[in-house]
Amino acid sequence: MTKHVFDDFGKYLFNDAEMKKRLPRNIYVKWVNSLKHEGQLSQNTADAIAHAMKDWALSLGATHYSHWFQPLTGATAQKHESFLEPDANFEPLTRFSGKMLIRGNADGSSFPTGGLRATFEARGYTYWDITSPAFVRDNILYIPTVFVSYNYDSLDLKAPLLKSIETLSAQSVKVLHLLGQTDVTTVTPVLGTEQEYFLIKKEYYKNREDLVLTGRTLIGAAPAKGQESEEHYFSSIPNKVEAFMKDLNEECWKVGIFNKTEHREVGYGQFECVPVYAPIQIAIDQNQLTMELLRKVADKHGMAALLHEKPFARINGSGKHNNWSLMTDTGINLTDPNDSPEQNYSFLVFVASIIRAIDQYPELLRLTASGPSNDFRLGANEAPPAIISMYLGDTVGNLLDDIANDRITSTDAGKLFSPLDTLRAMPIDVSDRNRTSPFAFTGEKFEFRMVGSSLSCAPANTVLNTILADSLAESYDFLAAKLEKEDISKAVFALCKDIMQKHGRVLFSGNGYSDEWVKEAAKRGLPNIRSFSECIDYLIDPRSIALFEKYKVFSKAELESRAEILHEQFNNSVKFEAQTLIDMLIKYVLPGAMDQLAEYAKLSALPDVKALAAKKAKVLGGLVTKIDAAIEKLSKDLDKSNKLDNGKKGAFMVSSIRPQMEDIRTLTDTMESLIARKYYPLPNYTDMMFDLDD
Repeated sequence: MTKHVFDDFGKYLFNDAEMKKRLPRNIYVKWVNSLKHEGQLSQNTADAIAHAMKDWALSLGATHYSHWFQPLTGATAQKHESFLEPDANFEPLTRFSGKMLIRGNADGSSFPTGGLRATFEARGYTYWDITSPAFVRDNILYIPTVFVSYNYDSLDLKAPLLKSIETLSAQSVKVLHLLGQTDVTTVTPVLGTEQEYFLIKKEYYKNREDLVLTGRTLIGAAPAKGQESEEHYFSSIPNKVEAFMKDLNEECWKVGIFNKTEHREVGYGQFECVPVYAPIQIAIDQNQLTMELLRKVADKHGMAALLHEKPFARINGSGKHNNWSLMTDTGINLTDPNDSPEQNYSFLVFVASIIRAIDQYPELLRLTASGPSNDFRLGANEAPPAIISMYLGDTVGNLLDDIANDRITSTDAGKLFSPLDTLRAMPIDVSDRNRTSPFAFTGEKFEFRMVGSSLSCAPANTVLNTILADSLAESYDFLAAKLEKEDISKAVFALCKDIMQKHGRVLFSGNGYSDEWVKEAAKRGLPNIRSFSECIDYLIDPRSIALFEKYKVFSKAELESRAEILHEQFNNSVKFEAQTLIDMLIKYVLPGAMDQLAEYAKLSALPDVKALAAKKAKVLGGLVTKIDAAIEKLSKDLDKSNKLDNGKKGAFMVSSIRPQMEDIRTLTDTMESLIARKYYPLPNYTDMMFDLDD
């Protein structure tokens, strides 16, 4: 019988089915109870699981194991430990105990801690996250973990996420019980992440110092043909990219990632892959792994995968659309309105509570969906603006507006439509798609479109879960008071009306890219935070500290440390870019321009082209002089920035260093068109963006 690629799906994932098959029944039951928080994981149970996990991993060729965690660098971290140890006679044996499975340690001071740990206090611990399955890649068994300090402060992105999930579930269950759904015991946030990326040939990548060191091109003139031709989006995929995607899918499927969709994106050389939804902590683990696989598989195919939000100026950037919904353990999607949303009380309560949450904490969402690199994408044609707003679509939006104005009518949610007489009619979606909205309802989920392609979704979802939990707590108190005197429909409608009147300003269904919206948002009092650097201190605003401490997601010290780390990461990012730009201009671009000027000098001896050569030389020479002077000023200002503290340095980077870099780029890109290819040492935009086509 012919083996099919799907036969290996999940082969390298130690999932629930594998656990059930390999563990004694009593151990498996204890494991399930631990997942449900109905019992602690004992040492004996952990030893049995570790033994089964080791045997499974060894059968797949694993020689090492690693606690796999997500430090505050935004990437993943790992330290490989061999299963092989000597016995008493110094003979080889394989060993993996429950203690080794549950806890590991790493040099905590060498990861960003923001002052939580002194450099001489090196101890950091990894603890097994039992909710996310282990997997094998190459010869390594990877065990998803959290990462904490000796004092149990969170040093990673995942521990706060798990805390926020528990908090959201608890508050959701309270509200649902109040609404009569007493059979619900847990509510799980579910996530689907659309991952956009660019591919270029590896040889071009290696010859672009800016891409290697910063992830984006710091100089480069636009190609003669741009994306305005609108021919790339969803068009046929080149053979070499098809081969890459085939291998990427197979690698994802082996570790249980349901990579479902792949297609060309708007920019030339830009693509997207989309998995099936999973519980939020698993989806984030899978996305982190997918980003690693994108790079590794691309390398095997002689390409480089670019995950920066804006690797090419004036070309579509890349995002990571965060598709978020809530599922009960009874199988109900709380963000699905069904055919009669006006009678779906849990849907109305949760959507209204989301509106309140988004309006109360827009700054936190803006912060955690972004980073230094996302500043170049937000507000461009393919991304939402920096202003946080919500889009609900006509059906749900009009319904809530009617409730707010005491005019309740039935909706057309169950209406059928067919574009052709020969086709069976299908239900109409309850929401269109507004791609200019940062936070949009898309039928049965919410799409948070602001998250950058290179970022982990953990911070954004930690905030989203926590602020909704807080809003649901407020909704619970409101409903509990109303239900003492009124029936459920009146209580729910009163809640929706109250929230719409107080927080409806965050709803917007128009063009988020327009100048009119910027003015309108200002009238409504909605914040327009244009730089990631400006967002950071909202993390340590008294309201934020009170929120996160109330639900035990972050302590004040953890928030302060994260703010310090983010400031440093932003400032370093801009500094690295400026230094790289200076190096490229001095080492590559200006010497090429000087070679071109020497060519013009030779041509000036020829009577027929003397005047033209002199004219060209004057223009090019003027640009060289301006760029040289600009480099000198930028270098001095970089030195000046080193003397500023983190907060002031960030403002200086935004107001001075970045604008200078853009001015230099304008000069350099103009100069590029005046230099012959033989003298211009860098792959240009045409090389990088159009050389993948067959």
